[in-house]
Amino acid sequence: MRVLIEACVESLPAAVAAAAGGADRIELCANLAAGGTSPDAETLAACLSRLTIPVFVMVRPRGGDFHYSAAERAGMVEEIWQVKAAGGGAQGIVTGALRPDATVDETLTRELIAAAQPLPVTFHRAFDSCDDVEKALETLIALGVTRVLTSGGAATAPEGAATIAKLVRLAAGRIGILAGGGVKADNVAALVRTTGVREVHLSTKDADKIRRVVAALDR
Repeated sequence: MRVLIEACVESLPAAVAAAAGGADRIELCANLAAGGTSPDAETLAACLSRLTIPVFVMVRPRGGDFHYSAAERAGMVEEIWQVKAAGGGAQGIVTGALRPDATVDETLTRELIAAAQPLPVTFHRAFDSCDDVEKALETLIALGVTRVLTSGGAATAPEGAATIAKLVRLAAGRIGILAGGGVKADNVAALVRTTGVREVHLSTKDADKIRRVVAALDR
């Protein structure tokens, strides 16, 4: 089965390069140094007008923790509506929210999913900050999240491969498991073999990095 490659980018040139290199999908964000935040409207519009592969859009108001104020919560819902209204048609939303006790913020997540409909929602690596990822996975399944981006709670996905493999088994096709964090050409094939994931996620600014991953997956 073909493994999907999602490229995380923060600019139009990087998005175009990733597509040229063979990426199947773009996650568009800003401020990757802080783990990714919402892109600005101009960058989003430019990417949607230039790319033919799907663009998923990060909705995260700031770096830092994933516990949001009332104003931030309202802003995230509004931002999803703005993404959906943008010309060109984003094809997915990437977001996530936790409670201070390191569990999924079910109330806000439900609101974000409702705002995103009919677009699929990826729950980002806030997931890896949950104390109990197995419980968090079941919560996200019940809420209707489409996929979860995870490194298995480790610094990188290869380091968290055993946990990712367990999550794939527990998911049993009910939710997608997207492996991300430190994914590159020299570890992606082993990561896929070990975990059973069918989607991988990596940040990039150039086409060659994606081409090397494509070659490593023997696509």
